[in-house]
Amino acid sequence: MKNIAVIGSGTMGNGIAHTFAQFGYQVNLVDISDDALSKALSTISKNIDRQVSKGTLSEDEKLDTLSRITLYTDLRDGVSDVGLVVEAATENLELKLKIFKEIDSFAKPETILASNTSSISITKIASVTGRGDKVIGMHFMNPVPVMKLVEVIRGYATSDETTEAVMALSRKLDKVPVEVNDYPGFVANRILMPMINEAIYTLYEGVAGVAEIDTVMKLGMAHPMGPLQLADFIGLDVCLAILNVLHDGFGNPKYAPCPLLVNMVTAENKGVKSGEGFYNYSNGIKEATIASKFSK
Repeated sequence: MKNIAVIGSGTMGNGIAHTFAQFGYQVNLVDISDDALSKALSTISKNIDRQVSKGTLSEDEKLDTLSRITLYTDLRDGVSDVGLVVEAATENLELKLKIFKEIDSFAKPETILASNTSSISITKIASVTGRGDKVIGMHFMNPVPVMKLVEVIRGYATSDETTEAVMALSRKLDKVPVEVNDYPGFVANRILMPMINEAIYTLYEGVAGVAEIDTVMKLGMAHPMGPLQLADFIGLDVCLAILNVLHDGFGNPKYAPCPLLVNMVTAENKGVKSGEGFYNYSNGIKEATIASKFSK
């Protein structure tokens, strides 16, 4: 699997492409928009510049990494001759099913199809393909080049051979793969999202303010980032989508998203990506302030 295709050039997709290319893989980065692809390549270049400035990569290694990334707007061309496809599109079930159905028809029969989904059933995704044994979850963490974990999710039909191949490949990327089974939210988000949701409820019910909630969790629980700020970084729309998957999948009211979260997403206050969530990012991430809605 020296040739890899990554579908989607957003934050996760460009990070995954960056990581594979850095470790010597030829990467086809696929998106429907030339502008999105150009933006992704620019982001990858800037992120590698940070690695160069820190001394973790040389200038030659930067050029080599970028030279291994080829941009495609045609899905068929992008996946027709690769050993692994990693889908990193928006966390939307219908979109993912459409993409996987198309990938299945375009990719070689032996190609492994992976999804970077953070909560959607791998078994459901595999059901629209003719290769359920070769469909698997490969859930990278953001930022991909930095974070060590890869949550490897086995669908109901995923074979041992596919799982072992993806676990071995993850280690070649200097990641730590952890194998989990296919249930709503897997492990990472089944545990993380209820905590974030509870933090939002704590704010919603007036127990404490944004800064107070995040400070308690940072100083009291040694979390590097408070849950409300973390939700902003993940994207409040993504948090809401994952909570809906958990709520629908388990039918348990403890996973019901807080009404405040629903309202914020409806109002397009999605966190960092929209410029405002629980914090305001108009002056940049490092100069974030409490959003006026929540300031005292």
